[in-house]
Amino acid sequence: MDEIQKTLLAEVSGLHEVPAGAYNFRVNGQAAGRNITANIDIVSKTDKSGIDIIIRPGTKKESVHIPVVLSQTGLKEVVYNDFIIGEDCDITIIAGCGIHNGGDATSEHSGIHSFEVGKNSRVKYVEKHYGEGDGNGERIMNPTTIVHLQENAYMEMETVQIKGVDSTERCTKAKLDESATLIIHEKIMTHGKQTAKTDFEVDLNGENASTNVISRSVAKEESHQIFLSKINGNNLCNGHTECDAIIMDHASVKAIPEITANHVDASLIHEAAIGKIAGEQLIKLMTLGLTEKEAEDQIVNGFLR
Repeated sequence: MDEIQKTLLAEVSGLHEVPAGAYNFRVNGQAAGRNITANIDIVSKTDKSGIDIIIRPGTKKESVHIPVVLSQTGLKEVVYNDFIIGEDCDITIIAGCGIHNGGDATSEHSGIHSFEVGKNSRVKYVEKHYGEGDGNGERIMNPTTIVHLQENAYMEMETVQIKGVDSTERCTKAKLDESATLIIHEKIMTHGKQTAKTDFEVDLNGENASTNVISRSVAKEESHQIFLSKINGNNLCNGHTECDAIIMDHASVKAIPEITANHVDASLIHEAAIGKIAGEQLIKLMTLGLTEKEAEDQIVNGFLR
């Protein structure tokens, strides 16, 4: 990989060298490196672009890195990655996409990730999106995540997009069986004329299933954001969805939380708050010697931490 591609890789996955464990690197639509372990297999699909990641039952304390990097202007791709995770596992999966666009054509990556998580397994999934480049071409990312958690499975998702993506539509659909838990933490920042739409839908089908969906976002300048979150309580279950947004300049933010109880013992809560940075917060930091811009940056960074 060249220096631009290495920088993108570091931004989306934190990698500065080849990681230990299983990995699959994708650069400009082509495989650029792969490693498997005794417990984790990675197989290229034969009918479409993408891979199958197969994790053996009982796999503990192992990781999988599957970053995607685009530095070729005008490249558009759709990738299908399926994770088949056996029972009694405890693993970390690091994904993400970085786009460098130095030209006039649109570059776009759409990743469709499907998770089948076995009984009693724990998964931490981290997905970061990042864009850069001094060209006029747009940088577009549209991730789709489909999750099925079997009995007593646990999954924590951390999705981050804080720079350089002109347009994104982020879709997450999940179905939870008995005593399964899904935790989602989303962080988004938009600026300029960027747009971001997130769409979560979680079906709590099993008894004692639970979910907590939390989104924190900052909209600057003339950017626009839409947050949709739907939780369906179909059994004795617990669900919570929360959207907190800071709005600045001439931006706009729309939050549409929805909860539906289809069972008498479904306990569901939704919260949404949108507002500007409080004046007293700015004044307090400015009395410590910061400029107004520096104070705003400190507050935004702390909010998205």
